[in-house]
Amino acid sequence: MRWLLSLVFVTSVASATITQEPRGKTESVLSSPDTFPIAVWLQNPRNAARYKELGINLYVGLWQGPTEAQLDALEKADMPVICDQNDTAMKNKTRKIIVAWMHGDEPDNAQPLGNGKGYGPPVPPASIVADYQKLKQADPSRPVMLNLGQGVAWDRWYGRGVRTNKPEDYPQYIKGCDIVSFDIYPASHDRAEVAGNLWFVAQGVDRLRKWSDGRKPVWACIECTRISNLNRKPTPWQVRAEVWMALVHGANGLIYFSHQFKPTFIEAGMLADDEMSKAIAAINHQIQQLAPVLNSPTLHDQASATSSESAVPIDILVKRPGGDTYLFALAMRDAATRGAFAVNGLKGKATAQVLGEDRTLDVVDGRWEDSFKGYEVHLYRIAGQQ
Repeated sequence: MRWLLSLVFVTSVASATITQEPRGKTESVLSSPDTFPIAVWLQNPRNAARYKELGINLYVGLWQGPTEAQLDALEKADMPVICDQNDTAMKNKTRKIIVAWMHGDEPDNAQPLGNGKGYGPPVPPASIVADYQKLKQADPSRPVMLNLGQGVAWDRWYGRGVRTNKPEDYPQYIKGCDIVSFDIYPASHDRAEVAGNLWFVAQGVDRLRKWSDGRKPVWACIECTRISNLNRKPTPWQVRAEVWMALVHGANGLIYFSHQFKPTFIEAGMLADDEMSKAIAAINHQIQQLAPVLNSPTLHDQASATSSESAVPIDILVKRPGGDTYLFALAMRDAATRGAFAVNGLKGKATAQVLGEDRTLDVVDGRWEDSFKGYEVHLYRIAGQQ
């Protein structure tokens, strides 16, 4: 299932100084506190301007590249890229358009033997670490990104072959990168255990954060086409839920998987779907508006959410940059519930603005309630108290 080609990653990794003057005007998307990295996987540079209109600010991977022509096109579009460290890339490593290096895709899956011989075991973690050290030696100024498969979130993923249900491999893989990403696409998944269970996205983010001891940026890959499923494709509602599940659980960046493979191949599947394009543009616009908030420190154990339905947990993320309190919440199952929220340190009467919904809620001593549909997201802002 190489459509799991996945996507990748990148975020608040500070850019190291390059010894020669870099070419191009592109500001790195990896370190700015006012920018949130939102990427697209393995797309043709000729579509960079169109993706940029949708709020995409990063390319991850270049087909059979990078080539000089691909880098020129991306530089013209002011679209940064994470790419392989090939000969062309190393000749162009002073170009600021290259912001990080790719480290392969899904080495944790069973690897094809070629010539119709089937599949062998995954790439050993030790090999990934050794290759990572070579990449860093060749260019220590840029981070290295590694994308892992759906075994991150789903132990029973049989595509790992002899390493199926071996999650202990993942902390070792993570040693071979500076930024780690993973892909699982539950809305278009063909297995009943995963299909429609969007919370697998959140579970994967949680696991990578745990396995990396919170020391490395974690990225999540997000589906937006039917990929190879002829019977269903993700809805804009599901895509928004997956995005915010990743963010609420601490993802530092996003990558959209835009390919469709069946019934016909469409590389830029997102761009071919007007409804999805508009929805993703709105999602990305809101994320960028909230980038300084998302990039600010998370307040742990400073708030709680209680769901009226025990089978429908409500997960939250709390931030407090500049005195305002932000609480981002969503229903983690596809069923309705009502949430009761409590934020420490808020006294008296206040108002919670529900971002993007043109409504407000009364807050008393840091407490309020709200209703949720299945997989619904609500984003609250409470102005700082004097």
